[in-house]
Amino acid sequence: MSKRVAVVTGGIGGLGTEICKTLARAGRTVVATDLAAREDRIAEFRKDVEGLDIHFAPGNVGDFDACAALVREIEATHGGVDILVNAAGITRDTTLRKMDKLHWDAVMGVNLDGVFNLTRHVVDGMVEAGFGRIVNISSVNGQTGQFGQTNYSASKAGMHGFTMALAREVARKGVTVNSVSPGYCETPLVLAMPDDIRASIVQGVPVGRLGRPDEIARVVEFLSADAAGFITGANIPVNGGLFMSF
Repeated sequence: MSKRVAVVTGGIGGLGTEICKTLARAGRTVVATDLAAREDRIAEFRKDVEGLDIHFAPGNVGDFDACAALVREIEATHGGVDILVNAAGITRDTTLRKMDKLHWDAVMGVNLDGVFNLTRHVVDGMVEAGFGRIVNISSVNGQTGQFGQTNYSASKAGMHGFTMALAREVARKGVTVNSVSPGYCETPLVLAMPDDIRASIVQGVPVGRLGRPDEIARVVEFLSADAAGFITGANIPVNGGLFMSF
């Protein structure tokens, strides 16, 4: 059997890069996609993944037609998409009373519309092939809500609603759809927080530390494995106990 082809959106971010490397080490051909304008970060990414079967393809998940073109390019170059990891995400934090429509639309356009835009263009191929793994990177704040993040929390909660609905639609076609909800991790965004704010966050995490990107990536790799075909419509929390439910 040829190598599975995995696409990771937001692939040159801290979490996205670790997911790419973990999937490649597990024997997948990985295509990372992100905005082409980040030339310095793209160069750094290429150096970071050198020697692994990881490729970069520019794309804007917020643009439906651009996603269609991206999928056609990947299929022509690498073959059909077997695994899709929707990891692209942004924040525009402010309280709702101060939030303007641009803040709302920007976050929804990437975090939620982006999931639809790319998934819509790969799911038919997965169904026809009788195999597919879709993993959506949600967030603990989609489960708990967070002050100043009505847009972000809504987008991440919506992402899991999308997960459960699509999982039902394609369950008998060999395609699974799951979510992973990370807590606060050692990403550039979190590490850039003021020390006192970051310390207060860590104080509220039962395990007493931030998560590591590789801890999220391992869960993504597990859910995307051929042997994970009986898990679908699930949300896997990886948050150090910050939020617990059943």
